[in-house]
Amino acid sequence: MAPRWFNSLAAAPLALALAIGPAASAQALVPYVYVPRAEELEAAGLGIAQAATRLLRLGQADDAARLAGLTVQLLPNDPRGWVLLAEAQLRSNQIKSAGQSLARAKELDPRNPGIWFAEGSLALRDGQPGQAVGLLETGLRFDGKNPGAHFDLGNAHLLLNNPQAALGSFDRASGLRKDFWEAINNQGLVLYELGRNDDAIRRWRRALEINPKAAEPMLALAAALHSRPGDQKEALEMASQALAIEPNYVLDAYQKEQLWGPRLRSSTRVLLENPAIKAAADRANANATGSSDGEDSGEE
Repeated sequence: MAPRWFNSLAAAPLALALAIGPAASAQALVPYVYVPRAEELEAAGLGIAQAATRLLRLGQADDAARLAGLTVQLLPNDPRGWVLLAEAQLRSNQIKSAGQSLARAKELDPRNPGIWFAEGSLALRDGQPGQAVGLLETGLRFDGKNPGAHFDLGNAHLLLNNPQAALGSFDRASGLRKDFWEAINNQGLVLYELGRNDDAIRRWRRALEINPKAAEPMLALAAALHSRPGDQKEALEMASQALAIEPNYVLDAYQKEQLWGPRLRSSTRVLLENPAIKAAADRANANATGSSDGEDSGEE
């Protein structure tokens, strides 16, 4: 908690006041208030920011937001505090407040690419992909080597039905970070909708080499393989495993939320109708919540 400063002169007990007598009581008492120096305020603010960051790492976003709010009160002209506050507000689902905090951070540091990226991600989450594209592209002019920003830009282009632009952004993201399996997975999503099945299959296999337990490329790959007679056994085994890892992928609405196109969703629907995985599909339907964790939709 932020330090609180009180008057250092406490009120004297009644018995002491009576013992002093009339002469002393006529003297004026001037309370002394300690006013911290600027360096002390800065140190306190940074200490609170560190505590807020630790709480964020522990998943305590509400408490982190409260501490970050104290940070910006102590250091109102430090954009880092406003960015931290915005992140805590985002994670605690205070979307409007997060946007206001980011706007204040950008006023203080308009050339900071991280602020533009955060605003772009917020616009994407708020269902405004067109606005997200402008924000992310501005940030990339300051820092063109941010893989997360390229990934978000690809998702924005996907939502705007610009598959070639999306594919280019995902390619750049995975080129900048070789283990970025989410970007490789999303390349597969685009390629499959473009009818480039073999290329999509290669991307999903590559994503699973990086993360063998990733449910999304596992089920997408299973759907693509299911139409090939020689690959059906592998497809059915893979689909059952994917649904056990993440039951929500049994839901068409969840697939759409994760930016699966109509062609892939149709192939998945055919796969899930196969009697051989009826038990796995039924279990997934029973366990599905329909809530997105943002795994592969660009909310990094």
